[in-house]
Amino acid sequence: MDAEASPTRSITGHVQRALGAVGGAWLRTARLALDIALPTLCVSCREPVDGEGVCAACWARLSFIAPPFCPRLGIPFVYDPGPELLSMEAIANPPAYQRARAAVRYDDVARTLVHALKYQDRTDLAPTMGRWMARAGKELLREADLLVPVPLHWRRGWSRRYNQSGALAKVIARQSGVKMAAEALRRIRPTEQQIGLSRKDRASNVQGAFGVADERKADVQGRRVILIDDVLTSGATVDACARALLRAKAAQVDVLVFARVVDTHRAPI
Repeated sequence: MDAEASPTRSITGHVQRALGAVGGAWLRTARLALDIALPTLCVSCREPVDGEGVCAACWARLSFIAPPFCPRLGIPFVYDPGPELLSMEAIANPPAYQRARAAVRYDDVARTLVHALKYQDRTDLAPTMGRWMARAGKELLREADLLVPVPLHWRRGWSRRYNQSGALAKVIARQSGVKMAAEALRRIRPTEQQIGLSRKDRASNVQGAFGVADERKADVQGRRVILIDDVLTSGATVDACARALLRAKAAQVDVLVFARVVDTHRAPI
């Protein structure tokens, strides 16, 4: 019986392989046709671009943050002041978190990317932005145990349908292998938009707005946590989040964002 069935199985195998080859060729043809009909667009200006990411013009306008910068806040220095020298802001107003890093300065192109991800359902931007963040935060990620995205209040999350910080954290988790705990931190009361508020009002607005639920405290206790957010402006939001995580006995909290505001009118050192 086995001897009779063997030729049949052989023929079936040849047919399956032939169909697989035809299917693979069809998929490649369909993908090529789609690329021609719908070319990849720059994530910022929407002009056609080879590969993915931003076009050469927008790339030239992005201001990536690289050393030298303040080891505590990640604020870029005009010149290298020497190892471990903190910025005046870090000395005058040390945050609850240990270190902050950002991929880019919050300039025109960065603003376009952030607003599109945040308000225009452009979740397709998250992979590119997240990869840039993972590169900027590689020092932090090597030491981290857990990624925690800055949460939205459930009402705002329902209206937006997704949390942009969570979308970025997923990409960084895949890039780095560091586990993400999306529900570890909660926004326990709604807050006003931080846009347009003074530094003092921003801090007051988010005071007591975040917490770690009792059933989630074991997730962060003793862990080195990285908070993930899209933009760091005054630092009030991530500082409030860091305090909540530290109250839940996190061992250390760092911050990794896509873009940070750099006040060029204030001397960084």
